[in-house]
Amino acid sequence: MTLPEAFEQEMKQLLGEEEYEAYRKTFDEAVHRGLRVNNGKISTEEFLRRTDIPLKKVPWIPNGFYYDEESCNPAKDADYYAGLYYLQEPSAMTPASRLPIEPDDRVLDLCAAPGGKATELGSRIGEGGMLLANDISNSRAKALLRNLEIQGVGRLLVTSEDPEKLVTLYPAFFDKILLDAPCSGEGMFRKESSMLRYYSENGPEHYVPIQKKLIEQAYQMLAEGGELLYSTCTFSVKENEEVIAGLLDAHPDMEVQEITPGYEGFAPGVSVNGRDLSRCVHIFPQRMEGEGHFVALLKKQGESRKRQPSRLLETTKKLPKEAEEFLAGVRMDWKNGSFALVKDQLYFLPEGVCAAKGLRYLRTGLSLGTVKKNRFEPSQALAAYLKKEEYVSCLTIPKGDDRVMRYLKGETLSFSEEECQGKKGWVLVCLDDFPLGWGKINNGTLKNKYYAGWRMV
Repeated sequence: MTLPEAFEQEMKQLLGEEEYEAYRKTFDEAVHRGLRVNNGKISTEEFLRRTDIPLKKVPWIPNGFYYDEESCNPAKDADYYAGLYYLQEPSAMTPASRLPIEPDDRVLDLCAAPGGKATELGSRIGEGGMLLANDISNSRAKALLRNLEIQGVGRLLVTSEDPEKLVTLYPAFFDKILLDAPCSGEGMFRKESSMLRYYSENGPEHYVPIQKKLIEQAYQMLAEGGELLYSTCTFSVKENEEVIAGLLDAHPDMEVQEITPGYEGFAPGVSVNGRDLSRCVHIFPQRMEGEGHFVALLKKQGESRKRQPSRLLETTKKLPKEAEEFLAGVRMDWKNGSFALVKDQLYFLPEGVCAAKGLRYLRTGLSLGTVKKNRFEPSQALAAYLKKEEYVSCLTIPKGDDRVMRYLKGETLSFSEEECQGKKGWVLVCLDDFPLGWGKINNGTLKNKYYAGWRMV
């Protein structure tokens, strides 16, 4: 692979001649594929007991694993459709794993699509926090929404907005912010050779003004005492350390934090204009089994205090009568939150999920379903969010049963009287103990209600 001359010179300066040669040799090595267990649904230990995918531990990610794409296809495994894991490049798992989420934290993923980092953040926000996942591209935000919902994240808001608008509605609001900034993608050259073409069109100089604007906007939305994690998939000091140094110069109340836990393969950041940025972390493929990445964690001084957006989305405590009967069978505390009906779509916003009025939302809280005349159709997102024991009527299909794949393809299924146990009407279809979606059972025949947009092809 022929690399841009300017890039080669910068890498030699960053690494030194000898280590640059080691970096160059990684282009002859296989790309690493990764899988991250969704601890919001299953513990890592339990997942390892149930999976038959050959895995190897990613040493710096507690729930991260390598897999060999020549020996398996995790994207076609039923556990993937149950939201038990997410496919993600190993180095890209680092930023979300190093943002220290606490119970009740308000978390923002500012440039969140396609959702690899947001899904990990969403699995850790607990029962009192909230996640706002934003991407300015509406088409990319739709992919983001799908990934968050299949992973069972319910305490969320998904928006497709210019961050400038978020700043006006959520000033000094978020306890934790992840900014995985658009970048020149130097760290992905080894994995995706097409990145070289994009790099020739838009190198570091194109992205630096964007990154500086985004990190300033993130600062404006960060609460006192809050933490901001900035990351890129590039090596460029201009896009990394210089952006961090610029923020520190502009805001003396920001301080770079140690990335914990550390790892022997992490390379320290370089100094810029005499400012020590060694607490920042570079990931290089010659030092670790992953692609290139940069991570910096910063903290804003001051005491944390909760704020509210000046204008909140209008909600109600009252359920539409069409939804009452169905949702009475869902074992959730509906008093601990409120409802929003947008046209015929019903949403639940748990207490603590603050939806500001005036944003372009793809999702406000947990999607419950569609309110139709004299009936209610539950959503696929609700099925993915629930635990098996949280719905009154479940139909279990064991892993390995051919009906699992047939269900995921949208087929009508048959069940014995023993399996049905007298069930009739809506059932939560489960893969062992893990919900997949909805169906309607009558006389042993299951009418498949698995969402068409998620079906296996």
